[in-house]
Amino acid sequence: MERIWQEKKCYFPTLNLLRPNILTMEIHLNDRIAKVNILDFDGTYLKAEVDGKIYELDYARIGGGTYSFIFEGKAFELEVSKTSKSKVFEILNSCHIFKTEIVDAEARYQKNRSQSDADSDETTISSPMPGKVVKIPVKAGDKVKAGQILIIVSAMKMESEYKTKIDRIVKEVLVSEEDTIDGDQVLIVLD
Repeated sequence: MERIWQEKKCYFPTLNLLRPNILTMEIHLNDRIAKVNILDFDGTYLKAEVDGKIYELDYARIGGGTYSFIFEGKAFELEVSKTSKSKVFEILNSCHIFKTEIVDAEARYQKNRSQSDADSDETTISSPMPGKVVKIPVKAGDKVKAGQILIIVSAMKMESEYKTKIDRIVKEVLVSEEDTIDGDQVLIVLD
């Protein structure tokens, strides 16, 4: 992996242990944030890019939440426990307990939607993840009512409707239907 996490001579491979179907994510491990891309995965072998460096390791689930890893000829055993929060785990090696949070596209989306729901003073509409614009039922100059759909974006095989929370005027539409968009790209500007 990008590196072996070292803390007081205890080593911990920084990787996504339980979610092989997630290809790109951030992993928050105590105060460290790693950008992780899962490149190959077959159930006993994992190839991942962590902060730009590629790592390969073999692993096996021993039982329950215990996993055995072999990395650069060294064996590591880790116990993984879920917490009450989704995508937050406690990972125990022989020396320490690490609190680990997996922040993938779904987690960023949920966080952005929660923040957006709490913030009614928005002046821009953006999607927290990459996707494709499906429909834009408004144009610049339109007066829109609270709850009105401004844009529909398809991401991760789901369509998301972005609505205004209060009455506004559409100042500018920065994308067109069928456009491919980046995460956090501004799509519509409101007055």
